[in-house]
Amino acid sequence: SLTGHVRMLPLLLVLFALSHQAWGFPTIVSRKEWGARPLTCRAPLSPPVPFLITEQLTGMECQEQTLCSEMLRGLRFHSVHSKGWCDVAFNFLVGDDGRVYEGVGWNVQGSHTQGYNNVSLGIAFFGNKIGSRPSPAALSAAEGLIFYAIQKGHLSPRYIQPLLLKEETCLAPQHPGVSGKACPDITPRSAWEARETHCPHMSLPARYVIIIHTAGTSCSVSMDCLSSVRDIQSFHMDTLDFCDIGYHFLVGQDGAVYEGVGWNVQGSHTYGYNDIALGIAFIGNFVEKPPNAASLDTAQVLIQCAVVKGYLDPNYLLVGHSDVANLLSPGQALYNIIKTWPHFKH
Repeated sequence: SLTGHVRMLPLLLVLFALSHQAWGFPTIVSRKEWGARPLTCRAPLSPPVPFLITEQLTGMECQEQTLCSEMLRGLRFHSVHSKGWCDVAFNFLVGDDGRVYEGVGWNVQGSHTQGYNNVSLGIAFFGNKIGSRPSPAALSAAEGLIFYAIQKGHLSPRYIQPLLLKEETCLAPQHPGVSGKACPDITPRSAWEARETHCPHMSLPARYVIIIHTAGTSCSVSMDCLSSVRDIQSFHMDTLDFCDIGYHFLVGQDGAVYEGVGWNVQGSHTYGYNDIALGIAFIGNFVEKPPNAASLDTAQVLIQCAVVKGYLDPNYLLVGHSDVANLLSPGQALYNIIKTWPHFKH
């Protein structure tokens, strides 16, 4: 079936991509050439991304461009009409014919791996017979593509290829009533290499949302945000003696959400509120200048998601950090914005 994804681990790719062979520019079959409809996906990908995700699609056997293009048109139709995605799930697809086919391309997020879409390039192999590895031509094309991605600044030269075990994508979603757009992609703790901790549990649903700023420098590309979140955890645990990073979630100026302690664990952000409030922190200092539109939108979607998933009381109250603690956080410029948000209570 088109949806049977078999995870593969082409470690060869890593080795080849890092050996400085003089790869030519890989031949990329454009969306127009394989007959895709115009791209409607809008979520931007900020380069260079730190992760590379590869996958092998089964049930799409083809050995030349005409048939492979037809397979891709079928995959796109299935992705949009059965899955509800804006397009095919991958940034690029590599055919067994040794050609690279443009998926959503370099600048837009795919929908291949929850939690990684905004920090990775997703590449899928297709066209090979079930049970066989991608052809040498396909592997060579993928190596060329990765080398090119690093050269052009789309992929970090220190990229990581995480080992992910995917459940069959044919399984029914957990919340059939909720549209796929109810929640933003949340970059998991594993992506920023969180230290493991055992902290007290939250009593859910939470009754408050507290908007905070971290007061440090802001970050606008995922590599920097991942490293900021790691540094904040170290500062909170080693200097302030908190059980873990103090916030439930953090939002970067790359428009992404980073998992702090997550939904189920108490934060350490506001004395007296840690067990009843979700602390959402914008990475940066927003006393004079507010966060950008992408991050403000993401935070609002995250709050809505918390209500839909049952983590937040539908009659929650939204407050600024300074309303419940003697602090400048979340900064006057950000505070002026959240005053206009639903459920705000001074």
